[in-house]
Amino acid sequence: MSIHGYILIEAAVGTAQRVGESILALKHPDARVLSVDTVTGPYDVIVRLEADDLDRLGRCITQGIQRVEGVTKTNTCLSVSLG
Repeated sequence: MSIHGYILIEAAVGTAQRVGESILALKHPDARVLSVDTVTGPYDVIVRLEADDLDRLGRCITQGIQRVEGVTKTNTCLSVSLG
């Protein structure tokens, strides 16, 4: 069973497109990038990740996404099944 998470990203002014492109190209051994959207509102980029477990998802965020130049803050929302 895999874990899915939505990573809400605040980017430095003027870097949202570059941050999104960098994350879309990110190859991390612990998780897979399923989608990347640049958005308006309180966040600049929303990423959907998939990993085999929560630890792997977390490593991809801290060792991959948070190291992308222009990323200033992340907020992770885990996807859960309610049914």
